[in-house]
Amino acid sequence: MSFTLVAELVLLCFVVSLAATGGVLWWLRHRQILDEPNHRSSHTSPTPRGGGLALVPVLALAWTVIAVLGMAPLATLGVIAAALALAFLCWRDDRGGLPVLQRFGAQFVAILAGLIFVPGAGHVFQGLLPPVLDYALTALTWLWFVNLYNFMDGIDGITGGQTAAIGFGAALVAFLSLDPNGGVLPLGLSLGAVSLGFLAWNWAPAKLFLGDVGSIPLGYLTGWLLLGMAGDGHWAPALILPLYYLVDATVTLLRRAVRFERIWHAHREHFYQRAVQSGLGHGAVVLRILGCNLALIGLAVLGLEWPWVAAVLAFFVVGLLLWELGRRNTALAAQL
Repeated sequence: MSFTLVAELVLLCFVVSLAATGGVLWWLRHRQILDEPNHRSSHTSPTPRGGGLALVPVLALAWTVIAVLGMAPLATLGVIAAALALAFLCWRDDRGGLPVLQRFGAQFVAILAGLIFVPGAGHVFQGLLPPVLDYALTALTWLWFVNLYNFMDGIDGITGGQTAAIGFGAALVAFLSLDPNGGVLPLGLSLGAVSLGFLAWNWAPAKLFLGDVGSIPLGYLTGWLLLGMAGDGHWAPALILPLYYLVDATVTLLRRAVRFERIWHAHREHFYQRAVQSGLGHGAVVLRILGCNLALIGLAVLGLEWPWVAAVLAFFVVGLLLWELGRRNTALAAQL
């Protein structure tokens, strides 16, 4: 693999993503495709929604070039096709709304098809389960990951920053694991670069939002990359890199489920949302999450040699961040 070629591709991904997102922003404004604030929103003024119309095609093109050039498995093309189909469906959902069962059904079909292309499929859970159960649990995990990516995209800059951290972190793990030719290195770098191009427009105060057309396919592709890492034996880095999103979304879902609330309905109960409600700005919250993600990248690298130690430390780091975000909301409630 030519690292010069990879570096040029990463720079090109960033520039094209930056320009494409600007172009999509102009089009969304021209067409008045806006996200109107409501009582569940974390924003206060109408904002264009549909940034995924730029991010997803640019990422799909980058990954296609990487696969065609032989820097990643050709199986990547199958996952890209499924992600683009999801993006088309999600754009329809953004514009008019689709029934819940239709959305979940489409996601599940995409995941079942995508299982064929997951490196190490059947061994994602490290041989602890029979292959059939491993496939089933992998599918359910992937489905949850796709949806938590959508659930967590609730404030300016959060998903762009999270995806950039996962992409660059995965690339670093691939490089240090002495497996730079497995595909994760260029795929992760391009994922991070495209996310940064979008983040430049989405940082607080956001000029546009990602929309389901972005968050669902992005969760699908990012989930595939992480599951492939786990299938190749790097389960600890694959778990650690997205751990903040995993824990915040899962804990919040369980809380709502215990109260018999409709868990698929929009709300403002995630830890990061509660911190914003307490008066902490979007940028300040995301910077705290990015700081946590930098620590998680370091622990993901540690996980190459000491997986269990790194995983325990990662949960501790995320727990500290959740406590920090949650205590602000508790302090505000006490004042009221």
